[in-house]
Amino acid sequence: MVTDFDVPRFAEWLGEVTGQPAEVTVTPIRGGGSCEMFRVDRLGERWVVRRAPLAAVSDTAHQVIREARIMEALGSQGISVPRILARTDDPAVLGAPFFLMSFVDGDVIRRDGLPESLRNDPETHDGIGEQLIDTLAQLHAVDWASTALADMSRPEGFLDRQVDRWLNQLETYRVRDLARVDDLAAWLREHVPRHGDLTVMHGDYKLDNVIWAPTAPPRIACVVDFEMTTVGDPLIDLAWAMIFWPEDGNPIALAAPGTPNGIHPDHCQTPAELQGRYAEQTGRDLTHFDWYQVFSAWKLAIVLEGSYAKHVLGQSRNPVHEVFGAIVDNLLIRARRFAQ
Repeated sequence: MVTDFDVPRFAEWLGEVTGQPAEVTVTPIRGGGSCEMFRVDRLGERWVVRRAPLAAVSDTAHQVIREARIMEALGSQGISVPRILARTDDPAVLGAPFFLMSFVDGDVIRRDGLPESLRNDPETHDGIGEQLIDTLAQLHAVDWASTALADMSRPEGFLDRQVDRWLNQLETYRVRDLARVDDLAAWLREHVPRHGDLTVMHGDYKLDNVIWAPTAPPRIACVVDFEMTTVGDPLIDLAWAMIFWPEDGNPIALAAPGTPNGIHPDHCQTPAELQGRYAEQTGRDLTHFDWYQVFSAWKLAIVLEGSYAKHVLGQSRNPVHEVFGAIVDNLLIRARRFAQ
């Protein structure tokens, strides 16, 4: 039973928006990151409500509608994203802004392994990396200047402001000395690339932010989670995806070979092979890619440190947040390795 979802009011609103009054059935969905998710069954079709948290600050609430607009823009450019049926920032309907998107049948690759449809066909596992890179290359080829993204982004000086932005965020919750985090910031400032491209940048592109078709061979049915999407440097997306790609010694790898239900070791590309495929697909020069590897690991360390700080300060009971402390340390080691 959904206790914080006004089903009659929602059904009335949706009937008004679509011109098709109909009964709806609503079921909560686990996950959704910072937002709440609900499955909606209506007129023989399945949809998903993505709602800002009921206690959301205004910025978070605004981001939900921004995400829907981004998905509409990308869908119009041929990117595989869920279709937006309706959206509203009126809290009178469900207590917070939300949007309604199509339900995409498929699975997600997580740390505990591949979905059954993929794990049972190991000879096709090469397609996982290929699809991940080819879809990213397609996203980075979007003509963003002709879409609403042009008005929702600040592309000028994007790279130049990144280090200060994330270091300033760290200062709002710094609770311990982090090994060389400030030295890495200085290195990043000193070596920032001067000729980076500007494309649509997903902002959190990785194996578990795409939905895989429910049958082998591996095929990305759609890309999801556009909360961080903007116009920026595409190589940040590529470096971010590499952080989670399976390789020896990577504690946050998704579906790593050698783990239960992981990618078959004979069909799992190395990060270098995937980077080469991206360069071939896009024609981009990866000469300075180490900078992006340093920045992405350093940035993720700062992001996760925020949750670890809540654990240290007694503001979170989520046991995962305690584990983030060690992950942050490993990410900074990774960043220093690429800064050599």
